[in-house]
Amino acid sequence: MTTFRIEHDSMGELKVPADALYGAQTQRAIDNFPISGLHLPRPFIRALGLIKAAAAEVNLAMGHLKKNQAAAIRKAALAVADGQYDAQFPIDIFQTGSGTSTNMNANEVIAHLAVAAGAKVHPNDHVNYGQSSNDVIPTAIHVSATLTTSEQLLPALKHLKKAIDKRARELKNTPKTGRTHLMDAMPITFGQELSGWSAQIGSAIERIEDALKRMRRLPQGGTAVGTGINADPKFGPAMAAQLKKLTGVKFESAQNYFEGMAAQDAAVELSGQLKTLAVGLMKIANDLRWMNSGPLAGLGEIELPALQPGSSIMPGKVNPVIPEAVAMVAAQVIGNDASITIAGQSGNFQLNVMLPLIAHNLLQSIGILANVSVLLADKSIAGFKVNKARVNQALAMNPILVTALNPVIGYEKGAATAKLAYKQHRPIMEVALETTGLSKDELKKLLDPMALTRGGIHG
Repeated sequence: MTTFRIEHDSMGELKVPADALYGAQTQRAIDNFPISGLHLPRPFIRALGLIKAAAAEVNLAMGHLKKNQAAAIRKAALAVADGQYDAQFPIDIFQTGSGTSTNMNANEVIAHLAVAAGAKVHPNDHVNYGQSSNDVIPTAIHVSATLTTSEQLLPALKHLKKAIDKRARELKNTPKTGRTHLMDAMPITFGQELSGWSAQIGSAIERIEDALKRMRRLPQGGTAVGTGINADPKFGPAMAAQLKKLTGVKFESAQNYFEGMAAQDAAVELSGQLKTLAVGLMKIANDLRWMNSGPLAGLGEIELPALQPGSSIMPGKVNPVIPEAVAMVAAQVIGNDASITIAGQSGNFQLNVMLPLIAHNLLQSIGILANVSVLLADKSIAGFKVNKARVNQALAMNPILVTALNPVIGYEKGAATAKLAYKQHRPIMEVALETTGLSKDELKKLLDPMALTRGGIHG
């Protein structure tokens, strides 16, 4: 049976599980918000720990904490940052919109650990000194999103781009039928097709890196409403410097705390760039699915690595499971962005009041995009095989190659030749010999698929 102890806060006494490291304010939030079972993720708890550790160092340097208090708080906070006490952060993400409950959860856990280590520490008076939930939680969003993006997502995207570029080089001389409107068009090479994917990922990296410039600006120091009440004016810049020391990331103090607390525009911007990335990944995933389709009744241009049985009833069926997972991640990220967009509008006067939702959705998007990008690189892009016989057959039968003859025979004769090839299901070379008056050698030169992939006028 669960045993309890009695804790108290400004509202009175409350039962708390005897083995819990948190106190009354956390327990009230647990009781008040039994909503989703979703908790703020590991990167956010890490950021909270780093903020509390940095604050202990800054407050010690400014003479607001005794040495033993600061040391105990810092040690406990870094243990929280390292993930040693994640089970002690049970509050639902659908809670008070400022995240006050989660800030107090951190304060209570850290104070409990510090007291157990022999220091006289109070969650509000010492762990939270010079801070408010109203600047801590927005700062934790910025810190956690910046760290997770820098450490996980950007390396994953660079890995994906490298994998695409490698295959593009390998397939630079392998022509295929291009498609517009899902219909046959002029030829391109597989290398050219993949170069488009690579450019999409490269642009996404640039956009995300640019958005991080704003995410590195921290509103810590604004305290309750942005004025910095009860905090040393030097506290915010000192916190940014200390967090830079702890993480190696160039955090800086926001020039305007009111913006950083009342609005979440930087988080909305980053989420928007994640949505753009998701759109690009969805495009790549669907291209792979189409190219892999069949293999007999579809395009069958490529064969993706076979990773698992594709059906519980149809033996031998293999499905494009990684591109499907990529597409689902993209859909989730787009949905997360819609929620973050609405949440970003919920800044009422001096405080945004959907901060936990922004934190959860933003970090989820970053994490799943990072994970699925690596899978896409390693389990789809790196290992697909080109069905050259199928690709070459489609090229030979493609009447649209007649476009290359326009400068020589004119559009109308070209259209008539293409229609005849479609109608009779014959190779365009064979039909063009009968309709254009050009020799076989001339036609071979004009209709060479590889030559056509280089653009320009052929004649």
